[in-house]
Amino acid sequence: MALSFFWSREFLTNRYFLWLLFWCNAVGTVYGYIWYGEQMKLTLAEQPVWQIVFVPDSPTASLFFTLALLWVLYPPRSIMIKRIGHVIQALAVVTSVKYGVWAVSIIFAGWMQGGTQHWQDWMLIASHSAMAIEALIYVRFFGFRWAALIVAGLWTLLNDTMDYTYDIYPWLPASLYDHVDGVRNFTFGLTLVSILCAWLALRQAKRT
Repeated sequence: MALSFFWSREFLTNRYFLWLLFWCNAVGTVYGYIWYGEQMKLTLAEQPVWQIVFVPDSPTASLFFTLALLWVLYPPRSIMIKRIGHVIQALAVVTSVKYGVWAVSIIFAGWMQGGTQHWQDWMLIASHSAMAIEALIYVRFFGFRWAALIVAGLWTLLNDTMDYTYDIYPWLPASLYDHVDGVRNFTFGLTLVSILCAWLALRQAKRT
């Protein structure tokens, strides 16, 4: 009974809980941009300015989810605002699943290649796992449909293309820099899987 309550719409859409989730994600987003600070500075110094948009992958995914919660807290009446929200919600689901799983996978892959374990790794594993899980839980409360999902999928694939065309992908564990091609292939494949997961979760949500 207790488990079913925590899975219920009543609990998950409770405004107090939604605000708690909002602020947890907002703080995590800010921390994520700080985490990417050195890479963003280096990109601005050595690459065209427009590429900076494609550098901080995980915090941008977290930002999408944080913003997506606002459309749950304050459902808009304007059709235009609603459609913008649907795109943000679709981006939240696709990118949160993708970068949540990606970060965890890369950390474990780095360890398997002989990389050193750090306490921050466990913090990243916990936070990025939560990103993927919360996105799949809340997809049933988001209002986006197929068109928004297509936009989100195309954006994420564009982000991958920019990352591995201009070498602005997230910094990897040192033990993985000899395997960048494999990381790139995994990244593109994971994007397709994340789009599929969002589609399946959305399909299931429409049935319930």
